[in-house]
Amino acid sequence: QVRLVESGGGSVQAGGSLTLSCGATEYLIRHMCMGWFRRTPEGEREAVATVRGDGTTTYADSVKGRFIASKDNTKYTLDLQMNNLKPDDTAIYYCAADLLSTTGCVARGTVQIYEYRYWGQGTQVTVSS
Repeated sequence: QVRLVESGGGSVQAGGSLTLSCGATEYLIRHMCMGWFRRTPEGEREAVATVRGDGTTTYADSVKGRFIASKDNTKYTLDLQMNNLKPDDTAIYYCAADLLSTTGCVARGTVQIYEYRYWGQGTQVTVSS
């Protein structure tokens, strides 16, 4: 059974940094679209960043220039370096994975849970002003 396990969440002041990590498997890291999502106050899952099998990344406009997503092909993790954090970044962050096409593996808008086959349990990020 595939499990994704997020870690690295916590509390930080505005302007600070946090790094999230998602433990995966070799197959997921090397071949699947993987992404970071966060739960909005309305309860939706907003796409934050995606990383394709070849390492290409896409980002939501709200995090461009502040967040960096990357895969570690030796540790089999998906990481999210979050810099210059803002109170609006406060959310539960989830990682997810699925075998999506290049055009489908894009950080855009919100997603439904069924759009990605594998999900982690989430990790809380809280940014205070």
